[in-house]
Amino acid sequence: MTGYVWNPTPEYIEGANVTRLARAHGAAGIDELRARSTADVAWYWDAAVTDLGIPFAAPYTSVLDTTAGIEFPEWFVDGTFNVVSACVERWLDEGADRPAVIHEAEDQSIRTLTYGELASRVAAAAAGLRDLGIGEGDAVALYLPMIPEAVVSCYAVAGIGAILVPLFSGFAAPAIASRLNDAECKAVIVADGTVRRGRTVPMAAELVVALRQCPTVRAVVTVDNIGAPTDFATTGITPTPWSTLIDVTREPIEFTAFPAMQTLLLGYTSGTTGKPKGAVHSHAGFTVKVASEVAYSFDVKSGDVFCWITDMGWIMGPLAAFGTHANGAALLLYEGSPDVPDTTRLWDLVERHRITMLGVSPTLIRALNATDLGAIAQRDLSSVHVLGSTGEPWDPDSYDWLARDVFGERVPVINFSGGTEVGGSFLAPYPVESIPSCSLGGPSLGMDVDVVDDDGNPLRGSIGELVCRQPWPAMTRGVWHDRERYLAAYWTAFVGMWCHGDFALVDDGQWYILGRSDDVMNVAGKRLAPAEVESVLTTHPSVAEAAAVGIPDASKGESVWAFWVPRPGADIDGVSQQLRELVATGVGKPFAPSKVWAVQALPKTRSAKILRRAVRAAVMGTDPGDLSGAENPEAVDAIRDVVHGADVEN
Repeated sequence: MTGYVWNPTPEYIEGANVTRLARAHGAAGIDELRARSTADVAWYWDAAVTDLGIPFAAPYTSVLDTTAGIEFPEWFVDGTFNVVSACVERWLDEGADRPAVIHEAEDQSIRTLTYGELASRVAAAAAGLRDLGIGEGDAVALYLPMIPEAVVSCYAVAGIGAILVPLFSGFAAPAIASRLNDAECKAVIVADGTVRRGRTVPMAAELVVALRQCPTVRAVVTVDNIGAPTDFATTGITPTPWSTLIDVTREPIEFTAFPAMQTLLLGYTSGTTGKPKGAVHSHAGFTVKVASEVAYSFDVKSGDVFCWITDMGWIMGPLAAFGTHANGAALLLYEGSPDVPDTTRLWDLVERHRITMLGVSPTLIRALNATDLGAIAQRDLSSVHVLGSTGEPWDPDSYDWLARDVFGERVPVINFSGGTEVGGSFLAPYPVESIPSCSLGGPSLGMDVDVVDDDGNPLRGSIGELVCRQPWPAMTRGVWHDRERYLAAYWTAFVGMWCHGDFALVDDGQWYILGRSDDVMNVAGKRLAPAEVESVLTTHPSVAEAAAVGIPDASKGESVWAFWVPRPGADIDGVSQQLRELVATGVGKPFAPSKVWAVQALPKTRSAKILRRAVRAAVMGTDPGDLSGAENPEAVDAIRDVVHGADVEN
């Protein structure tokens, strides 16, 4: 690490939301508040609900019940809740004219919705969904870019008790279909397309292809975002235009409260094997967690402007929407590439909209840090109060360039780590404490996390597994329709502890995440299972089997490298390029492999499982670890020779 450290001024500490919370409960500072929040997690989450004024229609009789075990907690027992009431309607009496959603497209066109307008459109859209036959417990997918209709749809779906299924706007048809089928979606809300780097990205057309394999979908709502016609004739579904869905002449819906732990959304995340996992999140649990993150980690207040460069299909999209609005702030959506027309676009965005909390990724900052500082200094960035980041580890040069060179050491970088299944963060610094370069600070409030050795004992100064010893409100309630997969994924490594699959280090009181302890790839902050790439690669007639691994990349954090074994007698000429194109089409262009290699064999265990860690080690030139269980350990050396000794790259 470098010598850069954020040190808050007394004035900064005095005005912080988390300071208010600490003082209300007699805590001397963030260290004492952290300790108390995990000594009694029920006390902390109740204190957060009270401090943030999060409304329950019927009050809960107890905060936490673990009668069914730590793996299956019940939060806010007997309470009833509706996310629309908690995030939108509560502000109407005094803030109906305050901005709630601001949207800027790549062409610099801008749209704004006030809280009053947002509430009106949410009620209309909810009534429209009801008239389409969508009701409580039905799954509705959103395949939308970062546009106001995405936010309206989130609240409309949730408000009637349907289940929200956000999809990444860059997914191709096979990836869309797998999630629609797993969730048994009955409806999809889709944009005709979006524009990125000046190029049209068709979305509805991709959905048309996916729907051929999705028998449960019976309704589609189309958003005219770029004026691109799409033919749904082959699907047997007549789409409903968005303008019809929100027809104001329809009788608006009045939202009712649901049990606090009613399912709100399915956040799909990838594992190392098998199909994507649908992490189940609840109305009250998810909302309380993300509201506290936005308030205490990012210090957002009513009237502030929150912007995270992300996608509604990743957990940061719903987190940004529900967390921002639960705190009465404005959510800025940017649709497009943040370096178009040039690398000052992000800073122009800050100046134009007076952004107070700016969320970025290390990948984005690495792409921007060649920008002349003089050009950046011409933009007024004084509105920014906090910087946020997540998704992948920082490199010190990029972190320091952002915090020290661009922002003159006057704002903190809240680098937080969690995941889709977490519904927020495990680890995060708080703006009221000193934060060394690249540090994750420490445990997030209410999160009883630890780093342990292979026997589950606490570990300091050495690398171990990141675990959590107690439940939290946004902890996934399971993998959708797969109880055993949920238990196997998070609860089998250590008795009574959630094992997240991250390697972590606690060093001199500071916490660092060092990467996944499984095979999941992290491409520009987006998690991708090898199976999703490999299942596409093996559709090629020349491919017998394949492996995909993540390799460190200076711009993306990790890039995908693919290895394939030819079928006997197959012509391999040109196949590697064809495989790149197959993955771009089948999974999405952001996940196309940067390198594709033909090899004679892949290292496997005796039970025929591919040893991806050994493949990755061969590429990196590192120790592949214990290969005693390998059927063909010689394959590791053969891959190393292909990668490092080949005269011609595939």
